[in-house]
Amino acid sequence: MPETSTKLWIKASLFNLLIVASIGVLMRFKIGFEFPLFDQKHLQYAHSHFAFNGWITQTLFVLIIQFLTPYLGSKRLQSYRNLVITNLICAYAMLVLFAIEGYGLGSIFFSTLSVFVSFVFAFFCYSDLNKAEGNHPSILWFRASLIFAVLSSIGTFSLAYMMGTKHIPQHAYLVSVYWFLHFQYNGWFFFACIGLLLALVTNIIPNFKISNSVFWLFALSCIPAYGLSTLWLDLPIWLYLIIVAGAVGQFVGWIKLFNTLRNCSFLKNDQIHLLHKFLLVAVAIALTVKLSLQLASIVPAISKLAFGFRPIVIAYLHLILLAILSVFLITYFSAIGLISMNLRSKIGLVIFGAGVFINEILLATQGIASLTYHVVPYINELLFVTSIILFSGIATLILGQFIKPVCK
Repeated sequence: MPETSTKLWIKASLFNLLIVASIGVLMRFKIGFEFPLFDQKHLQYAHSHFAFNGWITQTLFVLIIQFLTPYLGSKRLQSYRNLVITNLICAYAMLVLFAIEGYGLGSIFFSTLSVFVSFVFAFFCYSDLNKAEGNHPSILWFRASLIFAVLSSIGTFSLAYMMGTKHIPQHAYLVSVYWFLHFQYNGWFFFACIGLLLALVTNIIPNFKISNSVFWLFALSCIPAYGLSTLWLDLPIWLYLIIVAGAVGQFVGWIKLFNTLRNCSFLKNDQIHLLHKFLLVAVAIALTVKLSLQLASIVPAISKLAFGFRPIVIAYLHLILLAILSVFLITYFSAIGLISMNLRSKIGLVIFGAGVFINEILLATQGIASLTYHVVPYINELLFVTSIILFSGIATLILGQFIKPVCK
């Protein structure tokens, strides 16, 4: 995909993130104030599906295609463009239909269609990765991400079936939701982003090497780590021990990955802008917190508390989707020159980053307070203001793409 085309798609992705943020503002407004026009549950479905498909998946499609572009012919690139366009159409259809009808015939149709689009993308991409440089460290991670993307669809089909038949057993519903979420953000999203990170490192340090043991620690532990979301079930001890091994494996994998990046002096390289270094360190801290919380959840009592209180689940999901994935992707755009980083863009990025930090602090405070059934004064109003900060940061960053760069 030509660089100019990629830049246009990335701007479209940023606009999609702005839409995600705007729905977040509306949802927070409805919680704190009276606004009966939309059903809150329907907005939540629209918000989450569009965040996953219109923002993160759409962006990862574009960036992985960009990685593969030097090895592809024009016919294959056109096929990828068609897939990206189809996925975007599905995302916007889900945005509208979920907001209007929740889980209905139309929303289920387009969510199912988006899954089949991801299947075709995975099939093409897995095959095309054979054409890339055989020793490139990103290839293993991209392949695994595609496998996990397909695997996550089991949860989607299960949910669609339950919603379509209106037969929704509580345990089956939760198991399906957590299956989809886990293999999306711990599988598809995470492995794809690590592949992009390694591509960035390799561009700056051509002789960069990373042990395959890091990959296998994450890959082999990803499936059993799903069990961390289901410790509230009555699981046999042997299965619990496998789940614990999965959580430990991911934490050890992160330590090895972090040490590899530190030892190659990646963040000390002069080619990386100071702002990018700061943001990547912030993402690393957020990921460390996430994996530490995940490790702590191997204690069944802690897991039941965490998954039994909605504010804690929301705080955890926003930690992953905003503080880790969204901040990383925007940093990656900037680091490889897909977006302009003039003064206005930098201000927008700083505002967005501050909003992410404040949002996590408030959500964590609300989650901890919920454990003792306390209500934090004015928490809904504060979260509403924070959602405006997040929206303002993305809007300012987008505005920065339409003015001439004045500083690097």
